[in-house]
Amino acid sequence: MSVRWGKIVAAGTAAAVTAGVLVVAGASPAAAATVCNRYCDGRDAALAGGDRTPVSSTLYGRTFALHLDDADSMGWASLAGGRAGDEVWLDRSFDGGRGWSSGSRLGATAVPAGAIQTRTTMVNVDDWVNRGVGALRACGKAGDRPEVACTAWARSTWNAADRSRAAATALMMRYDQNTGLFDGNAWWTSANALTALIGNIRVSGMDSYRYAIATTYDKQITSRQGQFRNEYLDDTGWWGLAWVAAYDLTGDSRYLSTARADADHMHAYWDNTCGGGVWWKTDRSSKVAIANSLYIQLNAELAQRLAGDTVYRDRARTGWSWFAGTGMLTTGNIVIDRISLETCRGTSGPLTYNSGVLMNALVQLNRATGDAAALATARRIGDASTTHSALNNGGILREPGEGESCQGDQPSWKGEYARGLGVLNDALGGVYDGYLQRQATSAFTHNRNSLDEYGIHWAGPFVPSAHACQHSALDLLNAAA
Repeated sequence: MSVRWGKIVAAGTAAAVTAGVLVVAGASPAAAATVCNRYCDGRDAALAGGDRTPVSSTLYGRTFALHLDDADSMGWASLAGGRAGDEVWLDRSFDGGRGWSSGSRLGATAVPAGAIQTRTTMVNVDDWVNRGVGALRACGKAGDRPEVACTAWARSTWNAADRSRAAATALMMRYDQNTGLFDGNAWWTSANALTALIGNIRVSGMDSYRYAIATTYDKQITSRQGQFRNEYLDDTGWWGLAWVAAYDLTGDSRYLSTARADADHMHAYWDNTCGGGVWWKTDRSSKVAIANSLYIQLNAELAQRLAGDTVYRDRARTGWSWFAGTGMLTTGNIVIDRISLETCRGTSGPLTYNSGVLMNALVQLNRATGDAAALATARRIGDASTTHSALNNGGILREPGEGESCQGDQPSWKGEYARGLGVLNDALGGVYDGYLQRQATSAFTHNRNSLDEYGIHWAGPFVPSAHACQHSALDLLNAAA
């Protein structure tokens, strides 16, 4: 049998959905390892210092509830309105509820004779020793029926005391410590997820996930073409910027060295086709806005951190001079996607991250060179993109052609837009505060589940999350903080 949220898959057994929660038949127990943090699994729930009940479910008149002691980051399950022999237990997941093979039927207990309720002992939400970022759900069944009801997954407020920290913790449920990437083996979107995580450490002061920086670096430094380079020049740019952010946070010079290697790799694919610009890919098949905006930003960022530098500064200047003449920045101050190699002029429509990254790049160019015109252009892009009808639906940012899934590349783009607008907002003293707060409030209210996971639609409705949607929301919450 397999189970997915929102879908029942059961072989030869009865099944139902109650109160919007998953109900399946025939759940089987799995071996559970005891976790010890402040206290060990199995602690009496009577000793809890607090009792918050974020989620519950019902089945055949029984109510199953998840209780959380936020101060100790432990939880327990209760059953009310039952009969003797009814069962209740906890499941624990360290990947956001996608699997719970090492934590099923924790604290399982049954209603004793003559009673109508019972509760489990407490278990830890997280596994601090092994850096397991956890979630719990309460499950149970009637003693005389096979169906099982489970609540939605939830967790304590440990490392989740406000919107942005909760979103960062939900993102880390998707971090693979074996690869140092998110959702297993995602590449360029993992660079952005790591950048969003570093940004959250900066704005929230929560250092709990700082370990991900070195883990990612050490696990992936020799993969692909080494130094986080590969055949896509925009991928290389994203990673270069992630390592600039890591250097700023940690002071570790190896991150800055890698960022320089990434910038140099990109520069190797600058040529005079259409008068300049870096290629999108090493096969030299197209020149696009995102690769060139990243090229400007990365070189301008390096120029600010390397004493006496003129090389990276001049590359950034040249990159913007070329970009400004291509038509990829329209007369309406919207950034479009690419140039035609036949006409060497901008073609195709707008995407959110194209405007976001160019805003960021121009702020960095201003900081590196003092070019006031660059900052003024960034302001015009910010004004245009926050009001453009193709990018904003009812005042809430929406990707043109936005899909219904958090898989693939597109779900990452609004995060990079929010990050760039946030940098510009800081440079201009908060002129976009209202816009950013409106986006953040809408996403928090309409686009979030009980684990503080976010979907693709900032206006709602919620669709199942993945790391690209999650880092996008985190970028937004960081910018709005």
